[in-house]
Amino acid sequence: MSQSAAPKSILFMCVANSARSQLAEGIARSLFGNSIRVQSAGSRPSRVNPYAVEVMREIGVDISAQWSKSVGTIEPTSVDTVITLCAEEVCPVFLGKAHRIHWPIPDPASSDPSLSREELLARFRTARDAIRGELERFALEEGL
Repeated sequence: MSQSAAPKSILFMCVANSARSQLAEGIARSLFGNSIRVQSAGSRPSRVNPYAVEVMREIGVDISAQWSKSVGTIEPTSVDTVITLCAEEVCPVFLGKAHRIHWPIPDPASSDPSLSREELLARFRTARDAIRGELERFALEEGL
């Protein structure tokens, strides 16, 4: 996309729509306000991870009302930019005619019982900050 064709709608996607894409949705809403429609979805939606809500609250963004959605519920014609956030897993596929961008952000969520609460929060903060950096660069490139 170029500055003359700034996106009107962004869809963030990862597998469970519980962590990375939820972080991205919240950050994008805070950065862009109502100037761009922001959505997120996943191929196997679950629930918004409580650690995602917590680390977003740390930067003054409330995502507690967001929920996990299936990519199948997104109207393809309502999206002109898709940003996938998968790193080591297979990203969901979106069948619309959207511009595609890939940011390989490692999944901060883990079912490893040896990870402490602080270690999990650190993983979520790392993902949040990486996504925020990507979105800030994206905004500059797109003239948003």
